[in-house]
Order: sequence, then structure tokens, then C-alpha cells
Amino acid sequence: MARNHIIHTSPTGLVTIAGGKWTTYRSMALETVATKQSRQYISACGLEPVHKESQTDGLVLEGGHTWTPTMFIRLVQDFGLESEVAKHLAHTYGDRAFSVAKLASMTGKKVTVGRRLHSEFPYIDAEVRYACREYAGNAVDIIARRLRLAFLNAQACEEALPTIVEIMGEELKWSEEEKKLQYQNAIKFLQTEMGQNVNRVSRETIPIHLTKNEIADYVNRFNSLDTDKKGYISLNDLRRSLKNEGERVSLDQLHSILNDVDVHKCGQVQFPDFIQMMAAIKSGSISHSRFAQLAERAEEDLHSKKISVERSGGGV
Repeated sequence: MARNHIIHTSPTGLVTIAGGKWTTYRSMALETVATKQSRQYISACGLEPVHKESQTDGLVLEGGHTWTPTMFIRLVQDFGLESEVAKHLAHTYGDRAFSVAKLASMTGKKVTVGRRLHSEFPYIDAEVRYACREYAGNAVDIIARRLRLAFLNAQACEEALPTIVEIMGEELKWSEEEKKLQYQNAIKFLQTEMGQNVNRVSRETIPIHLTKNEIADYVNRFNSLDTDKKGYISLNDLRRSLKNEGERVSLDQLHSILNDVDVHKCGQVQFPDFIQMMAAIKSGSISHSRFAQLAERAEEDLHSKKISVERSGGGV
């Protein structure tokens, strides 16, 4: 998608800024009011500039006034939050993270406060309460625009949804009927907008034309990630494999890798789905998969660590 923008002045003096993106809004505004070209806009509108220089350059965003890279440590010390949760709050809310943490409930565990909405994500109950007090009015707003959990993992979002709706009900004084309606609307959003009901024909209808040797190879690749023989590959399996390779990736990146093949959006990859993906790659229907590459490397690492019979000092 094009990210450039244009500035146009109509004969009637209407100044229009079109294009661009959210993260370039400052440069767009600066070009409109603080460049040589801006003089024609000012002149066209009959305006007299009060300042010659931009007055918002260096303006600190809300939450950034006392933020520091190590601020999360204070959150851990002052509130007893998990380190991962504290880092998430500091990164998301800046110095307002302390206001969020004050709304956190007790966990009943070693960690004092910060009840997670889902075990695999650092989002906590306090964020829902804080969002409601920042004018969030429905469950879809919470899961899609405040937490954005719907975009990371639709299945995990659905699992967290009852808790989210319950907390919102307390904050916004919802009746049981309203809570039920909010839950249903959010489920519909996940199914229709976040892909839970997307037709998987594009992948599932691809015939599996693999040789016995190829299937055996893919079994080994699958098992090299599923080291504890659960029968599926989870987020923790990916994290462990990447850690063994010396790679550090964020939680969002892990979910992105898993979503390559997690067609059921359940946070797990079953072997049939893995085989279907490999068949799609072989046929050319899928050109690239980070998940498939990771499985291949894990298998290679496993073979490289094996010790020959001669070196082991014994035989069969």
C-alpha cells in the first residue's frame, strides 16, 4: 500500500491532506503548516501565522512524561506484578501504568496482583477496568482496539472473553441480558472479522502428494519440535526451539509463526495440519512458512547432536 501523502488547496481555499499513515502524522502536519509550501495554504486561507516554528515538535505523548526504560522494575517492586506483565504495562501505558496497576486484583498466588486474562498473554484484569474508565463501551472495543488480543490469537481471545465481559459488567453496571448480548456480539466479531469461520478450502482441498520418505521426514520434523510427545506443537515448543538457536522473539512474533499453520486458531498445531501445510508448500500454493523452516532447522539440530555408535563406546 502506498504510504505517501499529498496536500491540495482548492480554489475555494479548502486545504486537503490525503494519504499517509498514522505514524507519519507529524511530518504531514509539519509539511502543511511549517514549510515553504505551507505559505500558499496560509495565503489561500487569509491567515496570519502566530509562530514561525512548530510548537508541537518534541511534545511528549500522554504517559511519556516520566517514563524510563527501566520503569517496569518499579511496577514489580511496588505492586508485585510479574516481570512480563510489568514490561507490557510500561510499554503500553507509559507512566500511566501505575494507574492501571492500582486497579489490579489479587491473584492468590506468589505474585501479589495482576490476574491474567489468559495464561499465554501479559494482559491483566486491570486493563479492562482502565479501558472502561477511558470510555470503552463494548466488548469488541476491548478485544480489538484496547487489548488487540483478537488480532493476536482469536482462540485465546474467545477463552478470555467471559472474564472480560464479567469485568466490564461490573464497571459499566450491565444487566445479565446486556452481558449475554456483549458476549454474543464479540463472538460474532471473532468468527466473521477475525477469521474463525473463514473457509479453509484454499489449504484443505489441496491434495497431499507426498512420498513415504517425505512423510517420514516430516514426522521427524514434527517430533523434533514436539519434544515431550504431546501430539501437538504449542507456543512453548516454538519458544524453546528458538531459544536453543539463540533467537529472542517477542510474544507477538511467536503467535505470528504459529498462526502460519494453526488453521483451527486453537494455539496448537496437530500433525495433520502440519502435513497439509507441507503439501501446500510442495505444490507451490504456499511459498513461505517460518514455521516450516523452524521445524526443518530443529530436525537438523537434533541429528547434529546425535553421537555415533563408534564414538559412544558401544554397539548393538
